[in-house]
Amino acid sequence: MQPDPPDERNVLGGPLEPCGSDPVTGFYRDGHCSSGPEDAGSHTVCAVVSADFLTLQRDLGNDLSTPRPEYGFPGLKPGDRWCVVAVRWLQAYQAGAAAGVVLAATNARALEIVPIEALRQNAVDVPDDVSGLE
Repeated sequence: MQPDPPDERNVLGGPLEPCGSDPVTGFYRDGHCSSGPEDAGSHTVCAVVSADFLTLQRDLGNDLSTPRPEYGFPGLKPGDRWCVVAVRWLQAYQAGAAAGVVLAATNARALEIVPIEALRQNAVDVPDDVSGLE
């Protein structure tokens, strides 16, 4: 069952905001990093992908650059926003190739895998209340 994005929270404690619509992202392809029981991979981190991130993912066997039309996947290019698997984002972070993170669009469930400090270090959005970033 697909969760209702307004019912889900982001890592800042607010409502989960959309991550991306061009290309349409999310495990449920609704533009949000929503996660439910079917999402075993936890596609919960709203990443702004970089060339380094995409190269590392390809090297790890997770090719996000190559279009896969049979799955409706256009392939990503640097600057695209994409709901990435939390463990994959953490691997990239540990390897020094983390993608930028849109905190307001990153699902709070990502915190089960990724420390908030790592996400904050790579934040590319500025929340209304910046006190949590200090």
